[in-house]
Amino acid sequence: HLVHVAIPASRGVRVEWGNLLTTLPYPSGLQPFFSGNWGIYAQNPDTTEQIFNTNNGAGTAILTFIGGFHPQTQAMWLTDIAHHHLAIGVIFVFAGHMYRTNFGIGHSLKTILEAHREPENRLGAGHIGLFETITDSLHMQLGLALACLGVATSLVAQHMYALPAYAFIAKDFVTQAALYTHHQYIAGFLMLGAFAHGAIFFIRDYDPEVNEDNVLARMLEHKEAIISHLSWVSLFLGFHTLGLYIHNDTVVAFGQPEKQILVEPLFAQWIQGASGKVLYGFNTLLSSADSPATVASNKVWLPGWTEAINNDKNSLFLTIGPGDFLIHHAIALALHTTTLILVKGALDARGSKLMPDKRDFGYSFPCDGPGRGGTCD
Repeated sequence: HLVHVAIPASRGVRVEWGNLLTTLPYPSGLQPFFSGNWGIYAQNPDTTEQIFNTNNGAGTAILTFIGGFHPQTQAMWLTDIAHHHLAIGVIFVFAGHMYRTNFGIGHSLKTILEAHREPENRLGAGHIGLFETITDSLHMQLGLALACLGVATSLVAQHMYALPAYAFIAKDFVTQAALYTHHQYIAGFLMLGAFAHGAIFFIRDYDPEVNEDNVLARMLEHKEAIISHLSWVSLFLGFHTLGLYIHNDTVVAFGQPEKQILVEPLFAQWIQGASGKVLYGFNTLLSSADSPATVASNKVWLPGWTEAINNDKNSLFLTIGPGDFLIHHAIALALHTTTLILVKGALDARGSKLMPDKRDFGYSFPCDGPGRGGTCD
């Protein structure tokens, strides 16, 4: 679709059902494909002066590796996106033939899983027993599937604004914020489901004999250490973040904004500076125009990168300050507290030091039965 419809449209050519079979996506058609000269498809890309939806400054390439954003749309190049999808499709076709199904051809996932042994044997039985544990428990499978989708959805939220794929979407901040929030919400619900079914797995399906001394059993053995670490991290973030916010709010309310405690996100700014952003004045270290590092790195960076990264009209490297530092720690607080509740609920679902026989309580036990995910103690 990108090659036959979207890329021509971005160059002012409208492809519909009527002319789909008669419009060549590339001047020399499939000849480079069959002759093995695939690089030809990357020749003559759109110029940085191209005006979207017109032939002005447009090229003919259909599969490129330009990098960066189209200067006008502030979105990734459509030809780059087409190349990416083709490449990933080829990899997936290969990967689909790598693993064994009902037939004896290909790798066995059980063999791969159990071959991963920690060299110094500090993980005991390692992954032995995990394959049976997963195949014998639908709750475990559902939990893993939900966890994978949750992580993937959260990454979608991040990448939809960091690497905009749709033309001009980066210019609409409300849309960007709404899409980000929407996908993080969905990620949150999916992760909640993952831990809920993980807890039910521990109550109904976990077999201590199958998992003897493997990584799952090891995790249960030192669950108190995991839970108490999550606890102190959450408390630390809670007190410090809320403390800074209350302090700053109070001094501003009393008309003394200069007394705010503002912490610059130094390391994040330093990374941005190392990537060519000059605003933060890390020039002595990194980005003065004539330092040997800058002169050498300009040969490394893609054309147009330094202009784009120092331009406030895109979301490449947003300018960050103390507000970002605070809100990132506030989000870290939310994530760690949520993780604490979910991990404790799952790991203590069968029983804890306070209530060792919890799994025998009955589902509706008022506070701490399995129905509550075992969180109340």
